[in-house]
Amino acid sequence: MSFTIDNLIFLLSILLVTGVLTAKFSSRLGLPSLVLFIIVGMILSHYVYFDNALLAQGVGVIALIIILFDGGIQTKWTDVKSVVRPSISLATLGVLITTVVTGVLAKYILDVTWLEGLLFGAIVGSTDAAAVFSVLGSKNIRQKLTSTLEAESGSNDPMAIFLTVSIIELIQAPESPIFTLFLDFFWQMGMGLLMGLVLGKASVWIINRINLDSSGLYPVLSLALAALTYGVTAFIGASGLLAVYIMAVIIGNSHLTYRHAIVRFNEGFAWMMQILMFIILGLLVFPKELIEVTWQGILLSFLLMLVARPLGVFISMLFTKYTMKEQLFISWGGLKGAVPIVLATYPMMAGLENSTLIFNVVFFVVLTSALLQGATISPLANYLNFSDGEKEVVPHSLELVSMGKTNNEMIELKLVPDAAISGKSLEELPLPEDVLITAVIREEKLITPRGNTKIFSGDTLYVLVSKKKRERVTEYFQKKKTSLEEDVSTLKKQRHLLF
Repeated sequence: MSFTIDNLIFLLSILLVTGVLTAKFSSRLGLPSLVLFIIVGMILSHYVYFDNALLAQGVGVIALIIILFDGGIQTKWTDVKSVVRPSISLATLGVLITTVVTGVLAKYILDVTWLEGLLFGAIVGSTDAAAVFSVLGSKNIRQKLTSTLEAESGSNDPMAIFLTVSIIELIQAPESPIFTLFLDFFWQMGMGLLMGLVLGKASVWIINRINLDSSGLYPVLSLALAALTYGVTAFIGASGLLAVYIMAVIIGNSHLTYRHAIVRFNEGFAWMMQILMFIILGLLVFPKELIEVTWQGILLSFLLMLVARPLGVFISMLFTKYTMKEQLFISWGGLKGAVPIVLATYPMMAGLENSTLIFNVVFFVVLTSALLQGATISPLANYLNFSDGEKEVVPHSLELVSMGKTNNEMIELKLVPDAAISGKSLEELPLPEDVLITAVIREEKLITPRGNTKIFSGDTLYVLVSKKKRERVTEYFQKKKTSLEEDVSTLKKQRHLLF
């Protein structure tokens, strides 16, 4: 079936509108809405012939850059820093164990060689950031578990990519020295981390220092910096995806000009890229070919979910303080998604003998994983008492913008528990004249601030402040009682020290 430009635009508009309307419905089910677009792509494959693995891989990598940047920029370091070690263990040792166990099972179930079995294991060994962020983002599951799964999914792609590429090299050139592969692994991980840190700090400096003519250019600039981070890091042979995620975490946890615009723009763009990516990947699959590997796909899916993934989680978290129930939940929360499907295009591009078989089974595994695990992760959290009820949502919000070319901007601050200034009235606070609290949000109420208005822990404040004082003002409002011994009356005398 051929499409004119007008027909193609109409089709894309219908798909995007459908995606937006189904997002809330799918989140209530705990099901990644992206599964819908895989199915749409599969349906379209009846009418549109598409077998360009290179194009699918290119779109997939671009989409992953945007998705990881969006996920990283919304990741709170205060939540993640306590789970860094277990997350790294899951992203490396956990992926390796899952790869080996799945590879052994695939060798006999698919009747392929040992290396081809391990290649299949490497492709499905990692969890998917898009699927994890999509499902967990709308759930109020215990923060420790959510942070662990999100940090793992954001950082385990490099391990899966490394294993996939290395095994393909061994299949094509069995005489390749194993030692060089280990050196390549440490180079990719180490330099990926370093480049992410350096370029993350540099990106924050650029965004905050540059004075663009239009506020709409700041989100574009942030995305361009993310793409630059990937490109530069990949150019030196390191992990560009890891660098992007680390860079995004640094940006998201820094004081940033036009933060609200940057976050909202990238959130919407990430959704659009996920929709486009999953439709294209769905086009690569022909339902008739899936039927031919149905029993292999079902068997490998269940063994991956019930044997390989749990072994990878339990072994890699042996010396952590996670309970057995928490490890069980993390094991079941290892959703598969776009990354394994993108990786499944690598054997196709390399021209391996069983590449089509591997791709079809990988696709089957990803689809069943997203359907089963995505739909049941919320009920499992409730059953294990890991759910904290409804996710807290600020009932009111203000668009936060910088005031044109001036040096002022509006920032949003949520008072921490046991805030030092909790219970104090605004007139008691030693704020300079150019720092103005414009609104206070408390539970369901939007309060107009006056001099005698008292603020309490949990309140959300909107503060008009100069850019140069932004960090000091934020630090002041976020101090806890244990770290602020002085009385407010004393602080008034020390205003010049604070501001």
